[in-house]
Amino acid sequence: MKKLLQLNRITGGYSLQRPVLHDISFEVGAGQMIGLIGLNGAGKSTTIKHILGLMRPHSGEIRLKERLLEEGIGEYRRTYAYVPENPLLYEELTVGEHMELSAMAYGLEPSVAAVRAEELLERFQMTPHRKQLPGHLSKGMKQKVMIMSAFLVKPELYIIDEPFLGLDPLGIRSLLELMVQVKDEGAAILISSHILTTIERYCDGFLVLHQGRLIARGGMEELRQAAGEGMENAPLDDVFFRLVTGS
Repeated sequence: MKKLLQLNRITGGYSLQRPVLHDISFEVGAGQMIGLIGLNGAGKSTTIKHILGLMRPHSGEIRLKERLLEEGIGEYRRTYAYVPENPLLYEELTVGEHMELSAMAYGLEPSVAAVRAEELLERFQMTPHRKQLPGHLSKGMKQKVMIMSAFLVKPELYIIDEPFLGLDPLGIRSLLELMVQVKDEGAAILISSHILTTIERYCDGFLVLHQGRLIARGGMEELRQAAGEGMENAPLDDVFFRLVTGS
């Protein structure tokens, strides 16, 4: 399996004296969907910020396709697309213009981008809103713009942070179907979510962060073994509870 994302012993945070992350190592390969789970404050968002290059680790290294950020910022960042928890849109750009901007940023051919944009607008029931500005959109619609812009460019790695918040049921279903599709096409997905019952059905493996440390990793069987006795057939919700509370 081709390794797309590699974190090797990452320690980091906002202060050298009080790091948030402690010795974090994991990999995400092509064709994998990996769930990053943990309580509030566990270090999930800090981990994502390090991967994006928005924060530099105190120690350790992060590689995308074997490349460090400093070895080529442009190539590093074109490897992934990021869907944040809170939509960040330009108030003066319409829905369609946001997608056009994403296509230009990733060097996508305009004709290819136009076809993909139409497909995504239809999939997420956003065709009637393509000329609207963000000020006229609900939070869920804004989230759909972020999702469509990310999937438009078809990167090798998708980094998705709490994508289901604010989405309507059809939007959630459309996103899940799209993630399965790109995964089957060979893309890697790192998704952070508190909706454990949903991601249990779709993820190939999980990373459990607790107080800045990776306390368990692997598929459901590995997590159940790490959780201890009585967890042989337990769902992810129960396994997670046992792992982070010990009870």
